[in-house]
Amino acid sequence: MNYNFDKVVERRNTNSLKWDLAKENELPMWVADMDFEAAPAIIEALCAKIGQKVFGYNIIPDAWYNAYISWWQRRHGVKYEKEWLLFSTGVIASLSSVVRKLTTPAEKIVLNTPVYNHFYTSVINNGRRVVENELIYKDGEYSIDFEDLEKKLSDPETTMLILCNPQNPAGKLWSKEELQKIAKLCADNNVVVVSDEIHCDVAIPGSAYTPFVSVSDEAKNNSVTLVAPTKCFNIAGIKTSAVVVPNKALFDKVKRGLNTDECAEPNTFAVDAAVAAFDKCEDWLEEFNAYVGENKNIVYDYLKKNIPCIKPVKSEGTYLVWLDCRELGADAETFCTFLREKTGLYVVAGGVYGKGGEYFLRMNLACPKSLVYDGLERLKNGVAEFQKNK
Repeated sequence: MNYNFDKVVERRNTNSLKWDLAKENELPMWVADMDFEAAPAIIEALCAKIGQKVFGYNIIPDAWYNAYISWWQRRHGVKYEKEWLLFSTGVIASLSSVVRKLTTPAEKIVLNTPVYNHFYTSVINNGRRVVENELIYKDGEYSIDFEDLEKKLSDPETTMLILCNPQNPAGKLWSKEELQKIAKLCADNNVVVVSDEIHCDVAIPGSAYTPFVSVSDEAKNNSVTLVAPTKCFNIAGIKTSAVVVPNKALFDKVKRGLNTDECAEPNTFAVDAAVAAFDKCEDWLEEFNAYVGENKNIVYDYLKKNIPCIKPVKSEGTYLVWLDCRELGADAETFCTFLREKTGLYVVAGGVYGKGGEYFLRMNLACPKSLVYDGLERLKNGVAEFQKNK
């Protein structure tokens, strides 16, 4: 390997949301934030920007558009057009802006649950109503309940579906056929699709996500896609993303919304970091994906041998692992609170991801293997203590 993903980076006392916790013994494996150094080419690009010693307002150059277009064509087989692309400061900022611009207060927005918790806040905080289409969980796999989805999309008050592709928290890579069915149902019912694809480039070797916009004309003409280099290249703090809107009428509305909400202007580092990531860091990403795949296998093997009451949901996408804790006989919130208090392991209780997540927990594996093993030992000890005290 050319990059050292085993290196432990000390992040305490750095104003880190993830690591600056109240207790020194805590091991945070909760928020989707890597513990790896960014790729050298990104660091070089940022240092070069600092070297200019002037930090004024910035424009969006052709290099930024070309980086996105080249990356999606090369890695994902879909050709974005420059006229489809808009800069935004972040995926969640974009999501909230799109919700405000393309729907009206009190309208219904469908979520396939369990799903990333900020989807809920983007809907509820803007005065819209969440409608949950609970995913079917059977034999350790998730699938879409299309009968229920069609029923909820056919409601005249439903005007948007927010899709998570790849799915967070379970790491499901939706198939082309599944996405085509979603696209047709939404088009037939005049429901616009907003596809959050921020985790798209994190996939175990041999797997790949399918861009929603690529599956059919119905998908392309009735969707807004949110993408960014921030998750897969560990630059979330840079605040850089893109919104992809092929339909001209939708594009104009989304552009107006982003500008109205003041999230369409780049900070000093946003463009350079994104261009460096997409143009110069593909080999880093390949090694990262292989490393995360190894981390997932470590978790699967460890749980089977040492904590068989917790069942992992095997995933192809994201650097997260979704754990089925139903055999513990308590909801995940109760167990996660106990786990953090007794062992210092900080993971996310699945109830925050909505219906279907109440007995699951989410663990972040974008960290050196030594921390993965530390987390698993703490989990084992926490389960033993929890069962003893039941």
